[in-house]
Amino acid sequence: MSILLLALSLTGDVIFDFSSSSDLRGWQIVDDGIMGGRSSGELSISDEGHGVFSGTISLENNGGFSSARYGIDDMPVDSNSALRIRIQGDGSTYQLRIKHNRRYEYSYVQEFKTTGEWQEIDIAVADMYPVYRGRRLNRPNFNYDSMEEVTFLIGNGRAQSFRLLIDNIELITK
Repeated sequence: MSILLLALSLTGDVIFDFSSSSDLRGWQIVDDGIMGGRSSGELSISDEGHGVFSGTISLENNGGFSSARYGIDDMPVDSNSALRIRIQGDGSTYQLRIKHNRRYEYSYVQEFKTTGEWQEIDIAVADMYPVYRGRRLNRPNFNYDSMEEVTFLIGNGRAQSFRLLIDNIELITK
């Protein structure tokens, strides 16, 4: 697993940079309500201009997750690509997910643990493994030349409130 905290100073392509004037219309919240669950999440902008993914996870009716998804126009990636996220969490574990094709139901996933402090986390796309409905698939890790979606998801198997501040998301080359 290649999660590196505050790695090298590399620059890349900005996927989304939150600010007080950010347009959130490209983001979509998908909760377990699509399967009968009762969790609820939302994405807003803080007074400081950060994205705020927050809500409540409920285990009622076999629920247990909330996600914030952002569609991208066929962004090129390769085996040296990594996603760099600058976030401040609540101490919970979250997932960063990507899709090479939005029409596919499965995603490629890597978990990251938040500390309550601002963190810069790099996640190599080649280390992201395929998952469908919480189950790991018997398929290779991400090995495509483009991606069309990035998602933040929380689903830790317990009822909880959550709050994740997001400053920016970049695609970098290592």
